[in-house]
Amino acid sequence: MALLHCDVFSDVLGLSTSLTVILPQATTGQIGMTGSVRATATPLLYLLHGLSDDHTIWLRRTSIERYVAPLGLAVVMPQVHRSFYTDEARGNRYWTFLSEELPELVHCFFRLSRRREDTFVAGLSMGGYGALKWALRYPERFAAAASMSGVVDVAARRRERAWQSSPLMRQIFGDKPVAGTDNDLFALLDRLDPASAPALYVGCGTEDILYAANRRFAQAVADRNLPLVNDFGPGAHDWAYWDARVQDVLGWLPLESPSS
Repeated sequence: MALLHCDVFSDVLGLSTSLTVILPQATTGQIGMTGSVRATATPLLYLLHGLSDDHTIWLRRTSIERYVAPLGLAVVMPQVHRSFYTDEARGNRYWTFLSEELPELVHCFFRLSRRREDTFVAGLSMGGYGALKWALRYPERFAAAASMSGVVDVAARRRERAWQSSPLMRQIFGDKPVAGTDNDLFALLDRLDPASAPALYVGCGTEDILYAANRRFAQAVADRNLPLVNDFGPGAHDWAYWDARVQDVLGWLPLESPSS
């Protein structure tokens, strides 16, 4: 695998930001790991970080580089700070950066597939929310989207006293309710054409404070007869759980076997 740290300027954000990128490399002499590439264009996974982390965290807390080496899969991990992958009410336009500018930068820099069938998104906690929001708002772009311990019911959390009084949440979402808006995953499910829905994966540990919300969201997906795999087993809101689940997600992605 090739590992790249990319410092780029974002016109949308008006500042420099960073990406961590893993690219496939065919290797035969590397001890302990064999890499694969594809004869066709390389498929792409956007992998999103959580609230307290950044674009380097998946590499630092898991063996993501080793996990994807035999898959011939590129991984792009962007940095969005504590934005909840939104255009903040009193901040910067991180949603526009993610959904519009980032894909163009990625495809400008790297020879990766643009096909829906080869494009996926996943994330943990805040990033799980961002992954589902991106795929539900733009289902024509993604074959599959996965949330691990995602903050899937932002509308309900926004009504809680702690979130109402949080300066960060007011910065991100403003003073208006989230319910029914483009930041509400349940509302996005209601608007989704089932015929165009990507495959969805929803996982959360039973000891996680977000467990009940994830069960509600998974039920809402199932009620709409959308393609869904859910994974609710033992686990907390921690890296032991996410390191295991990201391996499950990679095995679940609808990837063809690489050529070498």
